[in-house]
Amino acid sequence: MRIVVVPSGFKESLSAEEVGHSITKGIKKVDSSHQVTTIPMVDGGEGFVDTIIKLKEGSKIKTHVMGPVGIPTESFFGIFVENGVKTAVIEMAAIAGLRQVPKDMRNPINTTTFGVGETIIKALDSGAERILIGCGDSGTSDGGVGMAQALGVKFLNKHGNEIFINGGGEIDRIHGVDMRYIDARIHLVNIDVAVNWTNLLCGNKGVARVYGPQKGASPRDVEKLSNNLEHLARLIKRFKNKDVSLMSGGGASGGLGAGLYGFLNARLHPRFEIIMKYIEISDAIKNADLVITAEGCIDFQTPNGKIPSEVARIAKIHGKPVIAFAGTIGHNAKINYQSGIDAFSSIIQEPTTLENSILDADKWLENCSENALRHILIGINLGNQMYKIKDAVQ
Repeated sequence: MRIVVVPSGFKESLSAEEVGHSITKGIKKVDSSHQVTTIPMVDGGEGFVDTIIKLKEGSKIKTHVMGPVGIPTESFFGIFVENGVKTAVIEMAAIAGLRQVPKDMRNPINTTTFGVGETIIKALDSGAERILIGCGDSGTSDGGVGMAQALGVKFLNKHGNEIFINGGGEIDRIHGVDMRYIDARIHLVNIDVAVNWTNLLCGNKGVARVYGPQKGASPRDVEKLSNNLEHLARLIKRFKNKDVSLMSGGGASGGLGAGLYGFLNARLHPRFEIIMKYIEISDAIKNADLVITAEGCIDFQTPNGKIPSEVARIAKIHGKPVIAFAGTIGHNAKINYQSGIDAFSSIIQEPTTLENSILDADKWLENCSENALRHILIGINLGNQMYKIKDAVQ
């Protein structure tokens, strides 16, 4: 068979490339003659910089910036040149992602995107004429306020005094915005942002309500964050005349999408639209017999622009079957049958801790893909037998 493996990474466990390698090993254990093409995918989260600079033969620049809990952390960004334009690639997850937040400190009430702004400054210092930002896997929910502060935007309290905002829980302290001191170079570069297009800043499906609990927010924290982000939307409307409350992608990375658009005039794009400019998967899927994809969790949110559903959408255009592997099968995962995934399964094979599941993910992926392929071969053999019986009867 010709099998195309198009996986995402497993957060805090395996990169997309490592996921693909494990799946391929499992397939080859069944029959080494299968033709396997692996195309690791990124969604703007972990691995975004590495993937883009590898494709564009760019370079990786190490930096030190403020981490999400206010502690200096080592990070990086990428640089590549295309058509004479120097582009910086920034990965939000590498600066203020959930992985960067110590487990005992995970609460988006207190985490900041300040380091994202510092990285933008370092990209400008490197001579970048365009900045490409991947929003995903965040550990924050501050609406990009921290990022804006790093770039020179000043926030004022009700008395008109400058205040420093440290996390999404303090946004309600802001009563004024002073844009006069923002780094002037921002106005000279194009900033493109890859976002989950379905993520909204405000409302019942606002980012704080949907993703806050995953980042460590209690129900009470979620309400505060939601109210604060609505407050931020009103501020951006008042001082920048931009309505970010329900804009597509505005909720990406805890509202960083709205902040980038509102404060820096960045252009938001559906993340798959950006990624597909660099990674071609349609032809490989068209010529495949089977498509396998994977992600850390498959649930009711997967159809909202996640990699498995986007892969399945393309596969269905060409009439190809799709199997998805996941670390976790979450709430209402069956909805994915409607988006083109024909079968999905969890790779976890026995009761275990979260720590062990992260450590053993590569082995379990390998075993899961081997078992899935053996089941497929049983189906093929049964189909061949039925054809033989039918021919004999005729």
